Amino acid sequence: MSQDRHEARKTRSARIRYKIRQVADKRLRLTVFRSTKHIYAQIIDDVQGRTLVSASTLETEVREQLKNGGNRDAAAEVGKRLAEKAKAANVTSVVFDRSGYLYHGRVKSLADAAREGGLEF
Repeated sequence: MSQDRHEARKTRSARIRYKIRQVADKRLRLTVFRSTKHIYAQIIDDVQGRTLVSASTLETEVREQLKNGGNRDAAAEVGKRLAEKAKAANVTSVVFDRSGYLYHGRVKSLADAAREGGLEF
């Protein structure tokens, strides 16, 4: 069972997504992807298979504010922007999908900022 770390993360992500499906009760899913240079977040409607809201450090407004897109400050900014966009789209309650990443560092900063912005999970 030699897997590289990317395959192992995908396996963990599938396991997490299976558990989320059991308890989500048709709520929207906030999913996170992080690379070394950037962080991305989306709110997905799994019933319709559509992305409703997204935010990342690649957006021009975020890039102008931040020096680096791969740190906790950038993740917090993405979480705030995602919460603002979600409010505009009348989304208040989501279930958090950490996509196989540990809940600390940038993932935790994004989640905390999204909660402060008004998302409930």
